[in-house]
Amino acid sequence: MTASTGSTENDQSSTGDTSPVVIVTGMSGAGRSTALKALEDLGYEAVDNLPLSLLSSLLSPGNGGGRALAIGVDARTRDFGGAPFIEQLEALTTREDLHVRLLFLDCDSEVLQRRFSETRRRHPVTPDRRVTDGITGERRLLGPLRDRADEVIDTTDMAIGDLKRRLDSNYALDVAPGLAIFIMSFAYRRGLPHEADLVFDARFLKNPHYEDELRALTGQDAPIGEFIDRDPDFAPYFGNLTRLLEPLLPRFSAEGKSYLTIAVGCTGGKHRSVYIAEKLNDWLTEQGERVIINHRDLNRER
Repeated sequence: MTASTGSTENDQSSTGDTSPVVIVTGMSGAGRSTALKALEDLGYEAVDNLPLSLLSSLLSPGNGGGRALAIGVDARTRDFGGAPFIEQLEALTTREDLHVRLLFLDCDSEVLQRRFSETRRRHPVTPDRRVTDGITGERRLLGPLRDRADEVIDTTDMAIGDLKRRLDSNYALDVAPGLAIFIMSFAYRRGLPHEADLVFDARFLKNPHYEDELRALTGQDAPIGEFIDRDPDFAPYFGNLTRLLEPLLPRFSAEGKSYLTIAVGCTGGKHRSVYIAEKLNDWLTEQGERVIINHRDLNRER
């Protein structure tokens, strides 16, 4: 098991006259601008790089009450400072007329460096120095915000469409509050998902890859499911998996946790993990849970 999401103690329900406010921050190149645009598409009024000195004024009582706001804040924001920002954030979260959440977009440093190299952009924190220096400095500067965030989304292995679907699930204005569950299949050969809260290994099951007639198929195809179902170890494994999750989910909700990512891995991320993730998605949906599924490595070339 690996932990990924940030603080949940400030999660609140957005009800009545409460105005939803999502403050979006994170590492440069991790998708903050994409997230703001996605929230704007969901009906939020997006405000980017607002000076911190104006944050309280923007959210002052009676100033356009009822608006759903998505506010972008990062190291380039005028008068930015980690401690002053968190102080303002804590004051805002005590207000009964606001439902404030801090969203942090993160990404592996090597991937960030590659993204900057591909676009030939300079890092905004250290425009006159190496990109790696900027990434290191920004990670240090934003560390307290990451620790305080209500949700951390790691976009290292996440396509833009997957990020938009996750935001739609968590921040849509017509979605009732509660635990959102993200199921992900992945290939161990490509590394563990950074954002996973619970990780389950399916590599001990018989591998369809070694059957010539099954190799080109995926866990979404019926013959793969039939092959895995015939493995005598599968039924006990899946039964134990659901029995483990059944008492955990209400406890996560009771603790105020809003997001749970469950990852299932196999060697190539194409057959066993995909099938189990789909089965888990069906089971959780039958339990009435709000679920999004993503097959991280299904369409990647080997």
